[in-house]
Amino acid sequence: MTDPTPVRLVTRASGAHLRVSTGSTTEIDVVDGMSSWWAAIHGYRHPVLDAAVREQVDSFAHVMFGGLTHEPAVRLGERLVEITPDGLEHVFLADSGSVGVEVALKMALQYQRGRGRPERTRMLTTFGGYHGDTFDCMSVTDPVGGMHTMWRGLLPEQVFGPRPPGSPADVGAWAEEMERLAARHAHELAGIVIEPLLQGAGGMHPYPAACVRVLREIADEHDLVLVLDEIATGFGRTGTLFACDAAGVVPDVLCLGKALTGGYLTAAAVVATPEVARAISGTESGVLMHGPTFMGNPLSCAVALASIDLLLAGDWQGTVARIERRLADGLAPLRDAHGVADVRTLGAVGVVQLEEPIDVVAATDAALAAGAWLRPFRDMVYAMPPYVCTDEDLDTVVAGIHAAVRA
Repeated sequence: MTDPTPVRLVTRASGAHLRVSTGSTTEIDVVDGMSSWWAAIHGYRHPVLDAAVREQVDSFAHVMFGGLTHEPAVRLGERLVEITPDGLEHVFLADSGSVGVEVALKMALQYQRGRGRPERTRMLTTFGGYHGDTFDCMSVTDPVGGMHTMWRGLLPEQVFGPRPPGSPADVGAWAEEMERLAARHAHELAGIVIEPLLQGAGGMHPYPAACVRVLREIADEHDLVLVLDEIATGFGRTGTLFACDAAGVVPDVLCLGKALTGGYLTAAAVVATPEVARAISGTESGVLMHGPTFMGNPLSCAVALASIDLLLAGDWQGTVARIERRLADGLAPLRDAHGVADVRTLGAVGVVQLEEPIDVVAATDAALAAGAWLRPFRDMVYAMPPYVCTDEDLDTVVAGIHAAVRA
């Protein structure tokens, strides 16, 4: 707030590239290795997405979503029901990822009220997760190593299990502990919330799909609402359209955001089963008690539709697999580098974890000098590049990671 780290002025963006001002007269082009916090999967100034926004703004930019609706919202709802796992049929359009998770948590609470169990108000989750910066989202984010430890004691007290293991060999022991926790607290639990396959801002930690299946079984056994937060993992990032697809699991509530609009506008979608919808409608309010001003914004809906169609019309699976191979091959030599604790890739995600906290300023400067924009945090230098990156772009991102690690 009062002593910020350096920031760079972006003067132009196109494809996977940002033009960044480095002085009064100097500008450089760098490859964006972050997809603007994992959202801009199609890069910048994509003609299809630009056209979708222009066409909609010529009709109207916004209209309230209470008592009114519009074609982009209707079509987006239909499209999301079509592409998400079978059984998810009810769509709530929110205005950001954090708000979407808040809505999902509220759905779990209202579900239990509608089932005659209002005393069930806590969520089961795991250490290492991250679900957003608003109040209830902070409560289900890692309370020890996460961003929000300073608010402990003020947030709702949730039930935390061990972090999902990184190895399939350890899933059995982890499952037993999660099952014990769920059984012990079932009388007070409303649901389970987790990021499937990849814990994002909590540590870029991938884990086996079997863990997601375990949580589905636990939720079924104790009548808990299984919330899968795919704000970061949705739309191909981990190699399947949704991370839950790799596990063969249908959640009760699915949260989507970030890449939903291709990074053009803020929007989120919360997609639920008819069972959840009926229980919510059975509460004393008769409706889901949430209504953001900009929910169902026409511009967001229009560009989200265009982004989804653009993704599905191309060979997104082949593209993500190519990115994964390029990142894996390029980062592999860092396994033996001084100070490196681990190197891992999953889909279009590459991570180098160090043994010590990152000097963010030095690492950022080094990556920029190598031609890449990266945003290291904690003890990690990582990339989640746009899908439009060429092999040359990806090599530049890898070079930026190498430079940041050396710095």
